[in-house]
Amino acid sequence: MDIITRIAEEMSLAPDSARKTAALLDDGNTIPFIARYRKEVTGGIDDQVLRKFSDRLTSLREMEQKRADILRLIGEQGALSPEIEKAIAAAETSAALDDIYRPFRPKRKTRASVAKEKGLEPLCDAIFLPGASEKALLSLAASLISTENAVPDEQAAVSGALDILAERMSDTAALRGRLRGLLKNTGVLVSRQKKKEDSVYAPYYKYTEAIRRVAGHRILALNRGEAEGFLTVSIETDDTLMLTHMTQAFPAAQGFATELVRTAAADSFKRLLLPSLTTEIRAELTERAEEEAMAVFAQNLRDLLMTPPMRGHTVLALDPAFRTGCKLAVIDVTGKPLYTGVIYPTPPQNKTEESAAALAQLAARFGVDIIAIGNGTASRETEKFVATAVREKAIAARWYMVNEAGASVYSASELAASEFPDLDLTRRSAISIGRRLQDPLAELVKIDPQSIGVGQYQHDMNPKRLSHTLDGVVESCVNEVGVDLNTASPSLLEHIAGISTPIARNIVAYRETAGRFTARAELAKVPRLGPKTFEQCAGFLRIDGGSEPLDATRIHPESYAAARAVLSHGKPYDLSSLSAQLNIGIPTLADIVAALENPGFDPRAELSQPEIREDVMEITDLREGMVLTGVVRNVSAFGAFVDIGVHQDGLVHVSELADRFVSNPIDVVRIGQTVRVRVLSVDAGKKRISLSMKRV
Repeated sequence: MDIITRIAEEMSLAPDSARKTAALLDDGNTIPFIARYRKEVTGGIDDQVLRKFSDRLTSLREMEQKRADILRLIGEQGALSPEIEKAIAAAETSAALDDIYRPFRPKRKTRASVAKEKGLEPLCDAIFLPGASEKALLSLAASLISTENAVPDEQAAVSGALDILAERMSDTAALRGRLRGLLKNTGVLVSRQKKKEDSVYAPYYKYTEAIRRVAGHRILALNRGEAEGFLTVSIETDDTLMLTHMTQAFPAAQGFATELVRTAAADSFKRLLLPSLTTEIRAELTERAEEEAMAVFAQNLRDLLMTPPMRGHTVLALDPAFRTGCKLAVIDVTGKPLYTGVIYPTPPQNKTEESAAALAQLAARFGVDIIAIGNGTASRETEKFVATAVREKAIAARWYMVNEAGASVYSASELAASEFPDLDLTRRSAISIGRRLQDPLAELVKIDPQSIGVGQYQHDMNPKRLSHTLDGVVESCVNEVGVDLNTASPSLLEHIAGISTPIARNIVAYRETAGRFTARAELAKVPRLGPKTFEQCAGFLRIDGGSEPLDATRIHPESYAAARAVLSHGKPYDLSSLSAQLNIGIPTLADIVAALENPGFDPRAELSQPEIREDVMEITDLREGMVLTGVVRNVSAFGAFVDIGVHQDGLVHVSELADRFVSNPIDVVRIGQTVRVRVLSVDAGKKRISLSMKRV
């Protein structure tokens, strides 16, 4: 079965569509472009499925390259037999290929290699000869005694032969595969306390769980606890079961020979097989756990990036603090800063009246109708102050809490310094908070996804794979929404299909010198933006009020003629007959019609405003049974973290998310969602809040 057919079967795709999709990817087409504008080829699969297709295609091609390399390397040793060649061709996993190549892999000096150098391999082979009696084997051992080879007696000869047999067992591909499967199915993961002190890893100080049942988030927690020196982690199994399989794989004559095989098997399992298989299995468990965590991280990031925008509003943004005061910024509807300053409504200054007057004056002066409040330190006190000021000063504005995770990272970055060279870090942060409310996607793309705070154990994951996954999410979101070609920042443009960082800068530079774009076709004048890049990016770049009305839609320029034909056709549309008439696929035609009917479509929903409870400001204000409104700030495999305004998110365990069984928290809650929760328990000392969404 070839690679494409295999992927098609695994992903339930039509083989012909899978083959053509692979060809599109090989031809340099981007995933967003293929997903939106080549639906007839792909069968209409979305970009997330396409990314899985692309990743699987890369993985299987790497596997085939590894297969070819192993064939070549074994062949170069003159050891490639028809049986080995057949086994290599049949291997379906990288581990299986490694098992086959293991005996041929260059090794450093081992006990077995030393024994072979002493000429003891014939004694190892003799153990399996018919009628290998104790007398015959010891006689052969005596003949191998050699002062020159450091074999002083029969026992030394037998020990060396068993070292060779132990390594031979460890290097036998079929046996390794069998034992690996047994360990996965019957083995248990064991963790014990290493440091004699309390820690967050206390639940794992006496921990045992079957490998086949252990959850991914526990794997990552164990790994971190081990890396930080708090835990020792191992795999335990039924040694008798393992040794039975090993001796069955190496049958010898009864009696002395069988005892020798058992001795070698016990040594091989304890010294060679169990350590190496433990490493392999734990690596496999970690990879699986990382994949699960990355999937949750990716969905969280997507939900955050797709937070509904608040366009068309002048925003007054507050970055809360206590001693140093609340930094504020007023930004216009385009995100341009109009004013920055500081007020002191919180302890220890408590200048609430003066701050409220300043808030009212700024709102009146700039026509502020939205107030954005960062959810960090002093956020609850600041929110209470704003609620009072809005009511008492009759300020015609609504307020929203904004997740400010990563704002400090942005404000200290070179990008922020280049945008606002005359402002200090805290005022840049206030501007960022305000812009996050106006257009979360446009602002959050300026920050490394790992700094946004919506993942679990991200610092323990493979950085390359994590970056690949998260970059794909950002690209997907930016292209799904699209950008305004005349206002998008370089940070936003570089995530558009086909546009690199240098080309994004060239677009902005062209815009600054030649003026606003009036048509997508003008992109051809941008340095280094050739026909292929234009094909990939044009449909995701909008121009409002330009010379070509279709440039304001999601319709690709290659389909403008068809779009005009649809407009001239009039309603109602019979897609089947119109498709045949225009010689265009029904999926593309349906997208054209949808874009014409709703040219300004934005896939993001509307933002809701949670309630405020002024009697709950600190964790010490919480009481068991209290019902609160909060905002989901993070989702993990074991539950959701909810901001209830007390400077410490509460955890809704997966078992408390609903009045039904929940296997995946993302099926119930998403980042940014407003939820009602009931307080189950509070541990102020450890800053732990347990919440429930059942029957609330």
